[in-house]
Amino acid sequence: MNSGKKIVFTVINDLSYDQRMHRICGTLSLHGYHILLVGRLLNVSKSLDTKSYQQKRIKCIFNKGMLFYAEYNIRLLFFLLFNKFDIYYAVDADTILPQALVSMIKGKKLVYDAHEYFTEVPEVTNRKFVKNIWKSIEKFAVKKAVLCYTVAPELAKVLSANLNKKFEVIRSVPLQKNIVIDDKYITQKYDRKIIIYQGALNRGRGLQQLIHAMQHIDATLWIVGTGDLENELKSLVDNMHLQDKIIFKGLYKPDEMGKLTEEATLGYNVLENDGLSYYYSLSNKFFDYIQYGTPSISSNFPEYVHILKQYPVGVTSNIDPAELSKKINLLLCDATLYHKMVSNCMEARKELNWENESKKLIQLFDEIK
Repeated sequence: MNSGKKIVFTVINDLSYDQRMHRICGTLSLHGYHILLVGRLLNVSKSLDTKSYQQKRIKCIFNKGMLFYAEYNIRLLFFLLFNKFDIYYAVDADTILPQALVSMIKGKKLVYDAHEYFTEVPEVTNRKFVKNIWKSIEKFAVKKAVLCYTVAPELAKVLSANLNKKFEVIRSVPLQKNIVIDDKYITQKYDRKIIIYQGALNRGRGLQQLIHAMQHIDATLWIVGTGDLENELKSLVDNMHLQDKIIFKGLYKPDEMGKLTEEATLGYNVLENDGLSYYYSLSNKFFDYIQYGTPSISSNFPEYVHILKQYPVGVTSNIDPAELSKKINLLLCDATLYHKMVSNCMEARKELNWENESKKLIQLFDEIK
């Protein structure tokens, strides 16, 4: 056990739906660290669930664009300056600058957790001026970190090379689910013919293409989440007269999401190749699908290809609607193949779970002196 060090974690999103951070904070809290997780308070934010650690949300006047990022970071800077912590933990480039500055001023340790390839996300990668600002911030701040890690092996290699700093890997895998997956369970899942997408309804998530593909798929699609494209996607569904096949479920908390994933026949996880962040991604939902015995359709990107070779728990596809419908129908119409994929999920979930991954996390933090 450690000596009860105080760690402040900072993210830029609402805390309610950040499964990765709640797993990390919960694990370190139970290991004896004193944790404060800081995020953003929105007008639509729900009350926070009680955890084994403290949580705080910051409300801003601005809610988007550079004014928002500037305001949030300034508010964060002053909060950090007037509170005492032993370790400053920043998630992604959009919270690392105040963490790095205060850790330097106070002579404390800095940890950097890159959830994604931030300077290569679709919203940044094609905006040269904005991209250069974030790259400069990240390059300056990462030099100060005593520990850096990210969510996937290939991304760790890229970040290590670009930032001249070693990045470890802590994958975004869920807690192992105690679900009895027997023949009856598999048959019921297969017979429902439900496809689920869980996550943000944003650019690059392959949702428009999936909606087009649904014209040729005899199944129901659940779209679970909210985002910038929600109204556009709903209009597309209306225009294509697919209201009976495609249901927008809205936003669910993680425990509620699990129930839907358990019911679904297939999970959807296909991204557009729109920036290197997506290309090197390894999403939470991919592992969530596995834990619930739900085979998935994933992008034919390096991380998914690598895992699917070891654990055949689904198939890969490009973003073309014709290819999507072909691959989805392959699993929906072949009961033998589907049963085999679910059985593979049962084996994969024994390894790809937070109980295993958290051991490395604890070891990395206990090595910080």
